[in-house]
Amino acid sequence: MNMQEAAERADSMLDATFKGIVPEVVWVHGTTTTHKCDVIRRRTVMTIVSEQRRGGFLGVVQRHWEQSGYTIKSIRPDREMPAVYAVSPDGFQIRLLFGYKGQAFLQVNTPCVEQSEVAEPSSRANGPSYPPPAEIPTPNVRSDFWSATAPLPSPAPSS
Repeated sequence: MNMQEAAERADSMLDATFKGIVPEVVWVHGTTTTHKCDVIRRRTVMTIVSEQRRGGFLGVVQRHWEQSGYTIKSIRPDREMPAVYAVSPDGFQIRLLFGYKGQAFLQVNTPCVEQSEVAEPSSRANGPSYPPPAEIPTPNVRSDFWSATAPLPSPAPSS
């Protein structure tokens, strides 16, 4: 596998993760970083995920990753900046973390592969484009579900 193929695999992991988030969130591409033999792909969530809904958001993503065969390596249960880290069976590391103003970031680090050129992602973001050197703003898209400040309702007990 070369760096371009690894980047495409990272993109497919990120695409699948976003498809698993319901209700859908708005996201944009972050910067791609290449090193001697690996690639880092990043995406930034533009939807406001309230503090009360972050745990649910992390849970949705974590369950998707587990169902995809990923191993959860660590969970940071911080109230303001929680995170979950996982690795795919083929050695790609993926993470979701919350940062400043509750902005969610997803990132995939590829394993070391054969060096090659790497094209920009072909996946189309569902949010606006912020080409470098523009900075991606803090989350600014409201969602009736993810931005709500009420905690997620507990499921009704079964009888």
